[in-house]
Amino acid sequence: MKYDIAIIGGGPAGLSAAIYAARGGLSTILFEKALLGGQIVVTNEVENYPGFEETLTGFELIEKMKKQAEKFSAQITLENVKAIGMEGLCKIVETEKGQYRAKSVVIATGAHPRKLAVPGEEGFSGRGVSYCATCDGALYRDKVVAVVGGGDSALEEALFLTKFAKKVYIIHRRDKLRAVKVVQERAQENPKIEFVLSTVVQGITGDKVVEKLHLYNREKQDYTTLAVDGVFIYVGIIPNNGLVESRVELDAQGFILTDETMHTNIPGIYAAGDIRAKVLRQVVTAASDGATAAFSAEKWVEENIHKFE
Repeated sequence: MKYDIAIIGGGPAGLSAAIYAARGGLSTILFEKALLGGQIVVTNEVENYPGFEETLTGFELIEKMKKQAEKFSAQITLENVKAIGMEGLCKIVETEKGQYRAKSVVIATGAHPRKLAVPGEEGFSGRGVSYCATCDGALYRDKVVAVVGGGDSALEEALFLTKFAKKVYIIHRRDKLRAVKVVQERAQENPKIEFVLSTVVQGITGDKVVEKLHLYNREKQDYTTLAVDGVFIYVGIIPNNGLVESRVELDAQGFILTDETMHTNIPGIYAAGDIRAKVLRQVVTAASDGATAAFSAEKWVEENIHKFE
């Protein structure tokens, strides 16, 4: 079956694109390889998405988006996309179950956490090393934990961890934090949080679980250890660009380059959300990208409809 638009990725960007595309009358299919929602689904509190005075969990917000997309007859399928091909202007989406044809494609595959790549990180993953405070925070009730990173996500997750842990260290390699001012102020005012700046983690050790972080202070040029029960790592994200890295134009970090309409350098292929090169990566910007991508794809399909006949 041929669709007007195929959307790859079921996070806020993909679901927003599905809502706008289906509502606009396009035959729409959305592919997600595992769980709808992407990174936001494990977020405990979403308080900055417009229109909701009450705080929502990421899961609740995604459920609302899913139901809205299905209301407009968007088809959502849990299939892992293995490749995207071209046949003239027509796109061939290949999954583990078969092939689908689409006139346009929106890439909304998101990104995943960057690792520190230090000794002990892999070995203690799931045994004290985590990349999701919402998932694992409750395991550290009345314990001591560290958060590595200085951006919004790092500080927000550190604040969340104070609900459980008795002490939270924030370790950042620079002497200044990168998080927005309001988040910095909240963290600085929290008595459970202590900042360890100009410091990098060089190793993670322990017996069966994490027990110590090996640190290097870049200003003092000295080595120390910090006793912790767990460490949460928030040092950036890596784009999930494997489907398009040899075809679509990327920036130096591997994020997809688009114009203001979300169009990539390939006719009929759009990108939206965290996979796209942009300044701010939030649920609201992902949803905006998805809406713009779907709107632009609709116009492109209409303008080129005679080429598909």
